[in-house]
Amino acid sequence: MAVEAISEKSAKSEFWDGVRLSMPVVVAAAPFGLLFGAIAVDNGFSVLEAFLMSALIFGGASQMVGIELFGQHVAPWLIVLSIFAVNFRHVLYSASIGRRIAHWPVIQQGLGYFVLTDPQFAVAERRAEAGESVGFAWYMGLGLPVYVFWGIESALGAVFGKLIPDTHALGIDFLLPIYFLGLVMGFRKRPLWLPVVIASAAASIIAYKTVGSPWHVSIGAVAGVLLAVILPPHHSGVEAKR
Repeated sequence: MAVEAISEKSAKSEFWDGVRLSMPVVVAAAPFGLLFGAIAVDNGFSVLEAFLMSALIFGGASQMVGIELFGQHVAPWLIVLSIFAVNFRHVLYSASIGRRIAHWPVIQQGLGYFVLTDPQFAVAERRAEAGESVGFAWYMGLGLPVYVFWGIESALGAVFGKLIPDTHALGIDFLLPIYFLGLVMGFRKRPLWLPVVIASAAASIIAYKTVGSPWHVSIGAVAGVLLAVILPPHHSGVEAKR
């Protein structure tokens, strides 16, 4: 009984540790959740449909792309392909984070993949690299608040969208890029970090200017991955194990 009580207390503590780490993400993503709801209604969605899209898809950037394309009456296959281009990075995230959560039961792994976002991946990877285990309670404490508030903010944006001022004029749309920059900098001690970042950024910018959005996201990610694969181990300062 004492062991079970300690285990339950530890799980609760881990969960709330995750919740505390999620708060910066919730704040940074809030303007985008409100903006998505407003855009969804402008493109013919009802408040319920906007909320359900956030609750079922839970993919901020891909939802924005999908909504914009829905409004332009683009062919369904092209919408699906565009959303895949935006979310391709999650294939890479899943392949990496799968090593950290392989010991979870299958249902828990499914929930873990569902709430997987850019910040979720980055924070979980940093925790694992620090030698700490990525437990289910901590992971969901980190992911659930972002999921819940994203749905709420989408609904609020859909209801009160006309009252939302221009986020570009206020500059609040810059909160999330700043947060993402902080996440990227958190990996700066990794081998090949700078060359990979430069390659990804350059490829993404070139693709944005030539191919266009949203393809630049996936092209930039693939460029970084290819560079990391091509460069031999000694370039990263890591000696091959014998």
